[in-house]
Amino acid sequence: MNFAKKVSFFLLVLWVETNSFTARLVIALLSAISWFSPLSAIAQTPLSELCPTPVLSRLQRHQVISGETIESIAQQYNLIPQTLIGVNPSLQGGQVQVGQDILIPPFNGIKITVPNGATWQDLSTAYGVRADVLFEINGCVETPKVAFIPGVNWKPGERPSQDNYTGLRGYPLPAIAQVGLTYGWHIEPNTGESFFHGGMDLLAQEGTPVLAADSGNVIYVGQEGNYGFLIIVDHGNGRQTRYGHLSRFNTRIGQSVQMGDVLGSVGTTGRPDILNPHLHFEVRFKSPVGWVAQDPQIHLSQ
Repeated sequence: MNFAKKVSFFLLVLWVETNSFTARLVIALLSAISWFSPLSAIAQTPLSELCPTPVLSRLQRHQVISGETIESIAQQYNLIPQTLIGVNPSLQGGQVQVGQDILIPPFNGIKITVPNGATWQDLSTAYGVRADVLFEINGCVETPKVAFIPGVNWKPGERPSQDNYTGLRGYPLPAIAQVGLTYGWHIEPNTGESFFHGGMDLLAQEGTPVLAADSGNVIYVGQEGNYGFLIIVDHGNGRQTRYGHLSRFNTRIGQSVQMGDVLGSVGTTGRPDILNPHLHFEVRFKSPVGWVAQDPQIHLSQ
């Protein structure tokens, strides 16, 4: 993206995020300057060239073959089943038919009909996703009728219950670790594409023990797509933790664990988002539409 386009896009984001007097003043000043500089190209740049193609225009089609299920199809595209159901209303019954065409979005989220008069800031408040992110991935449309909300698989009023929840009692490594990649939206440096990271990557030497962050029951031990070697611990009351990219396992399905018990070791299996050895750690809460990932940082006691 050239300089003029970057400045123009900055103005758009500023307007979307604040729509304040200060924002309007900055826009007016920069617009005036643009008459006497190469920035005059801003006024001539179509809005469509300043934004990526909208997510809902990037849907793939998948034709169901014998033996496939919603779960297996979702796994092929590194999605959760609730994302496919949300984009394909015909899947509400939970079944697929051989030969059926299914729309596949590029990442997890839900498709919504935007209430009349609602702004990107209104949607940001309702779903907890930044207004500028919503604006950009939906094609920079000022008054949308439909929108894709990324990284979300619930609707307002369906948030996971956290009654009497006080956070995790422990930490998933023997010592506090540097965070290599935080929870949330990031830009892939090589491609410039946005992607959602559903956990936090804690940097550690390969082979470092991975510990249960709280007491619970081990419900999954195995290899799972991008996660590589993965362990899932159910802590009851609709919450679970996930430990990915492990090099080995020290537990088994059905085992009861206490806070601090060794589950496995740090590794580099699967498809990590960063190159350094690390633990991919997630905290999820059960909702009516599946297990919703939340920022682990706010749940760790240390």
